[in-house]
Amino acid sequence: MTDPYYDITGDGPVLLIVPGGAGHPMGLGPVTDALSAHFTVVTYDPLGLAHGRLGEPVEDQRVQDWSDGARRVLDEVLAEGESAYVFGTSAGAIAALDLHARHADRLRHVVAHEPPCVGVLPDGARRQAGFREVCEAYRTKGLAAAGALMTAVLEEREAGALPEGRPLSREEELASPMALQMAHVIGPFTSYVPEAGPSQARLTVAAGIDSRGQLLYRTAEFLAKAQQADFAEFPGGHLALLQHPVAFADLLTRTFLGAGPRS
Repeated sequence: MTDPYYDITGDGPVLLIVPGGAGHPMGLGPVTDALSAHFTVVTYDPLGLAHGRLGEPVEDQRVQDWSDGARRVLDEVLAEGESAYVFGTSAGAIAALDLHARHADRLRHVVAHEPPCVGVLPDGARRQAGFREVCEAYRTKGLAAAGALMTAVLEEREAGALPEGRPLSREEELASPMALQMAHVIGPFTSYVPEAGPSQARLTVAAGIDSRGQLLYRTAEFLAKAQQADFAEFPGGHLALLQHPVAFADLLTRTFLGAGPRS
């Protein structure tokens, strides 16, 4: 077992961030800068992709491995008896949900933003099959086709004709966080169904305002009810963390520190 990879910035109570995609924290600088005015921001890098491991072999990922690694990070950065805030988005939100279910003793409050754990839905088997089709499109036609199909799956519409392309070589795949996501994260993570049950840590499931009417907004609403958790709307859509970092960080700060929405 390798040491967990993470970066620390800021000062204040610990806020652990679990990125989406393949866990590469690329593009998160603006939001972590904004959050670091209020928190000690610990950005977890589950595969070490931003720490020299991009290009090394990667296997299919397990949600539990990501959440166990996140727990190890918390054990390293928290003092005895302290607990942390946790934010996860997309695949990282699924890991945050598993962390909440299995390691709540070190948590204060978890915000899970648009977790694609669509198996919780009444039509969950069909929606999981849609993500498997995305993975197959990646394997047979490459990233552009998979991306187009992914957009259609998230918007719950027919995809139409997909862009022509070719499968990536293994070397090309290992050099691309997006390709690693398609090859090794989407399938196992969208197959995950969160554990239900009481927890000593508060949970908020969040979705973007721009995602209304889409699959992951519906998933977040349903999951919040199933988990008896709070539901919150955040600015933007699925990629709002990158597209609206200051507004997103402001609402996340208020959600954690007591002045944000609660429903």
